[in-house]
Amino acid sequence: MFFSVRYSAHAVFAISLFAASAGWSQQQPNPEPQIIEQPAPAADSSQSDLRSTDAKWMHFLRETASPLTVGAGAFNASFSQVTNTDPKYGVNGIAYAKRYGASLADIAAQNFFGDFVIASAFHEDPRYFRKGSGHSLLYRMGYAISRAVVIRRDSGGNTFNFDNLLGSAMGTGFSNLYYPPASRTKGAMLMHFWTDVADNGFVNLAPEFWPDFRRKVFRRHH
Repeated sequence: MFFSVRYSAHAVFAISLFAASAGWSQQQPNPEPQIIEQPAPAADSSQSDLRSTDAKWMHFLRETASPLTVGAGAFNASFSQVTNTDPKYGVNGIAYAKRYGASLADIAAQNFFGDFVIASAFHEDPRYFRKGSGHSLLYRMGYAISRAVVIRRDSGGNTFNFDNLLGSAMGTGFSNLYYPPASRTKGAMLMHFWTDVADNGFVNLAPEFWPDFRRKVFRRHH
């Protein structure tokens, strides 16, 4: 069965954080003070205003050059190599190198088309703004995943997430430049597209729950 593995490292990490945070929260009945719509640490906190095209460009560069991109590329390539799924380059060492390069290109293309080109054209803020521990776990989980189709405007308020939808579509089309013929069929492209759209919602579980996870772990060790 065909399955796209782009961004799978982010999704696995995000779901793990959610599960861990859920377990800790059940052990501590007293909620912490409410935190509403605060930029997540994973967002570009060094630049609070991303309304200009230059600011979005710098955000794209920082986001793409992060260590998470390197790690996610290696994870995606390894998973695809073991399961022999798309992009179907084969199973030898050369195939793994191609998969790794393709995974990095996928992530960079998604960031470029979505978080820079489309976000600039539609005046959208590509960052994720977390809700925080003042809300229930199920609400926070639903909110994080819903950002796959909802995004914040540069001017404030919410709008439809063209960043994710059109960025995923353009990234999927761009991947045909380096994917092998077996992974460039209409069915494969459609699966690439919808997987990317959905993944960009699930990966928000990481910035939503990472501060809770970090705080609980550090507090526990001390």
